[in-house]
Amino acid sequence: MSAFKSLFKQTFIYGLATVLPRMLSFLLVPLYTSEAVLANPSEYGKVSVIFSYFVLFNVILAYGMETAFFRFFNKEDDQDKVVSTSIISLLISSLIFFLLAILSQEWISGIIEIDVKYVNLVIWILLLDALVIIPFAWLRANEKPVRYAIIKIVNVAINIGLNLFFLLALAQLSQQHDIFKSIYKPNFEISYIFIANLVASAATLVLLISFYLKIRFRFDKALWKQMMRYAMPVLIAGIAFSINETFDRILLKELLPADVAENDIGMYSACYKLALFMTLFATAYRLGIEPYFFSHAKTENPQKNYANILEFFVAFGSLILLSVVVFADLLKPIIIRSESYWEAMWIVPIILLANFCLGIYHNLSVWYKITDRTKFGAYISVVGAIVTLVINFSFIKLYSYKASAIATLVAYASMMFLSYYFGRKYYPIPYNLKKIGIYMSVSIGFSALSFYKYRENYVIGFALLIVFLGIVILLEKNQLKQILRRNEN
Repeated sequence: MSAFKSLFKQTFIYGLATVLPRMLSFLLVPLYTSEAVLANPSEYGKVSVIFSYFVLFNVILAYGMETAFFRFFNKEDDQDKVVSTSIISLLISSLIFFLLAILSQEWISGIIEIDVKYVNLVIWILLLDALVIIPFAWLRANEKPVRYAIIKIVNVAINIGLNLFFLLALAQLSQQHDIFKSIYKPNFEISYIFIANLVASAATLVLLISFYLKIRFRFDKALWKQMMRYAMPVLIAGIAFSINETFDRILLKELLPADVAENDIGMYSACYKLALFMTLFATAYRLGIEPYFFSHAKTENPQKNYANILEFFVAFGSLILLSVVVFADLLKPIIIRSESYWEAMWIVPIILLANFCLGIYHNLSVWYKITDRTKFGAYISVVGAIVTLVINFSFIKLYSYKASAIATLVAYASMMFLSYYFGRKYYPIPYNLKKIGIYMSVSIGFSALSFYKYRENYVIGFALLIVFLGIVILLEKNQLKQILRRNEN
């Protein structure tokens, strides 16, 4: 139980590090979708497409080294060698990328059809973000969640503050004070968004610069080769994941008529944000649990703990799914200010469920990470990416973003089932499928009933929530009694 206490303590703090910044960044969605900033969904669509490329290139620049770092940091006796080899590898690769990208930014701009001024800002941000990958991983591996949380929160606070300054205050200040006239440009909102991101990324690197000053730079070629063999399947899985997560915006831009593409992307991306509650929960859980998986792999009967962890995740995730679906229409005017975006609300339950399946997949993925079979992670993610691409290419022209939402759900559900299937063969874990099945089926059924049959009927919605909570309490009463007894003692 002490191991669980440590896990939940770290998950809470990592959750704080993830939830609070993203809840702060949640303010950006009402800001961007307000009449004063990006009232037209097509403008928000441009921003969303650029951020889609962000996700893809962040994965490429990390090339699985973060996961490899965790594995070898817990495996090797000389941990300093793992740290220095990892950081030197990422330093060299990031600088090579930066030089090549800067020299060819005009060509890149023409290929992806994004203004070169945005491409230039994105290249700088990608470099800065790549340079903090290992420092952040080191904080997690050494169980320093508080410092991790503080730096993450500072990053987003700077980003939020600069967005508010650039998008709301600067125009007025430029009329009142000469000092602000030189930095204010009309119709420059999208550039200001990325400038804020750039400054926040630079500040994060400054806060972590002490990590670089303490390192004894030693590069172990043999170790690096082992780490790269471990990391390459993770890279493939990461690219496939980025396709599942954000490539649909790029495909919508390419496959829909030019006069509707960016408008539909804007609506889709804004309503997608309502699934953030599930994403936050799953991400916080993953950040806390990934080091736990590796550090407890050699303990006695770790499979039992892994099974309990998934059960707790599904219980909480099912509750979040149902809660957000029930109250989605109360949340939408708070988060998405302009009604011109609300047409895409249909996707909210679909994307919530998709991210729930993704969270379960991350929990199930323990088997291939601790048995060094990361190639299976690549295989599974590639299957998910193929599903995403096939459904999007086949149905976007007919159903627009609805096809993209369905593709995301089918892809993540496929990955979840495949991971369970192969995990049962190579690293059996005694999951309580009966409980997990009850939680998921009841939550999904109640969510569909609430959203598609009794939408905005909050009496029925609240009643469904109470019934579901009663089921959870009934099935977990023995666990709850044990926790209460321990607290009394």
